[in-house]
Formats: sequence, C-alpha cells, structure tokens
Amino acid sequence: MKRSGREQLWIALSNFYLDNELDDYHYRQVAAICNEYNFSFDEAKNIDKTEVFPTLYSNLLSIAGIWDGFDEDWLVEQCSRNQLQKDRVIFKCKSIIKTLLAGHFFKENWKNFDRVVSDR
Repeated sequence: MKRSGREQLWIALSNFYLDNELDDYHYRQVAAICNEYNFSFDEAKNIDKTEVFPTLYSNLLSIAGIWDGFDEDWLVEQCSRNQLQKDRVIFKCKSIIKTLLAGHFFKENWKNFDRVVSDR
C-alpha cells in the first residue's frame, strides 16, 4: 500500500525519536519528503510537534528505548489520532506536559535539521 505524503513524513520524523544517534541522512530524508509533497519546513516542524512528538517522546526518556524503528502501521494510526485531536484543550494540555519533559530533544533535532539542510 502506498503511503500518503503526510504518512511518509510521520515515518521519517519518527527517526528523530529512536534511541540512537541520528546522522545527516535522516534530516535530509525529512527535507526530501517535504520538498516532494510541498510541506514547508515550518509545517513539518508543526506536524512533528503536534502529531509525532506526543506519541514518541517517551522513547527518548526510556533507559532501553526502541532503536531499530517503530511499527509503521501503529505509528500512522497514532499520528492520525493525534492529527484529529490536536485542537482539543485536553490534548494541548497533555502536549505542554510532554514538552516540559522532553521538549529539549525536539528543539535539538530541529536545530540539527536546520544545520544540515542549510549546509546543502
């Protein structure tokens, strides 16, 4: 089954939350999907913040987190749910708490993303 552009972006962004060191390839992969499906980098960052981060942030806080990739069907299901709920007050409140716990990972990934794509 062919994945939509947004689903491919979710999957590429999920690499930001694996328990291993990212290399420039992962950031370039996100940039390539953005370019192919006409997502601005700001839009991709917002999608990450509201649809991917809320599901996967805890992997970065785990002592033995997942390092080899998330199940794509599960990921798409979770991100789709977040996409539908992201404007709800309770979802926003939970997101604030999650950001307080692990927002530094989110910021660091996007700082590295900006560095890699600006070097091209």
